[in-house]
Amino acid sequence: MPHRPLLSTALAGLMAIALVLAALPARAADRDKLEAFLEVTGFDVALESIALSASDAPKMLGMEPSDFGYDWARVSREVFDTGKMHDTALDILSATLSDDLLAHAAEFYATPLGQKLVEVENASHRVKDDTARQEEGAALLARSREDGDGRVELFRRMNAAVDGSGQSVRALQEIMVRFLMAASTAGVLDYRIDEAGLRAMLRSQEEEMRADMLKSGLANAAYTYRDISTEDLETYTEALEDPKMQQVYELMNAIQYEIMAGRFEVLAARMAEMHPGEEI
Repeated sequence: MPHRPLLSTALAGLMAIALVLAALPARAADRDKLEAFLEVTGFDVALESIALSASDAPKMLGMEPSDFGYDWARVSREVFDTGKMHDTALDILSATLSDDLLAHAAEFYATPLGQKLVEVENASHRVKDDTARQEEGAALLARSREDGDGRVELFRRMNAAVDGSGQSVRALQEIMVRFLMAASTAGVLDYRIDEAGLRAMLRSQEEEMRADMLKSGLANAAYTYRDISTEDLETYTEALEDPKMQQVYELMNAIQYEIMAGRFEVLAARMAEMHPGEEI
């Protein structure tokens, strides 16, 4: 999958999975095919990268992971268990992804170019230093603009193709609301959060978040595809703009956002059990 930044780089506002499911064909692919689909498209690694977003949870509370004691690493690993997230994705896909859409996406990603793209996307997903990635990506973007090589416009088209309905910002907002409300209810905070007020505040920041998301997404794309030729990027962009591929990505995005939101809610409850600054 094209690299999608995590919460710390302001990506996402949750698409309702029910709406996505209703638009998809009823007959779903079998589980063995779905396992192969996850691997050939790189969606399995994209799901694993969700675990890297755990460190964003304390930041949303104005805190740091160290504020939750020495047990933070173990608890966050348990909550963001990659096996559980993988199984959840399979459960949803098995009920929603048709053989037709699966075959369409797999056919492209199984090509030499498709596998080369998955390789660089997987490598980018595994990068833990997002600041360094953003800085290098921004430098590459500046160089592309100077050269006028057309890569920046291709990155914009790719971004639009994988988020055709423009719901990414609202997905991030929904994830934040669900986490913060769960943290408030669990007693992680020493004050209660008003949900209506929180949503109003996030809505007021929507345009700024959208601009930040686009800036971050372009830099990430420049970094991820730095060794991919402009000609191959054009081919990839056209593949992503195909209506069938856009249906696949709409579903995969919805699954990622729902899994992330659910894991953050669970993490909020576990955080309430932890004692800041103490070993558990």
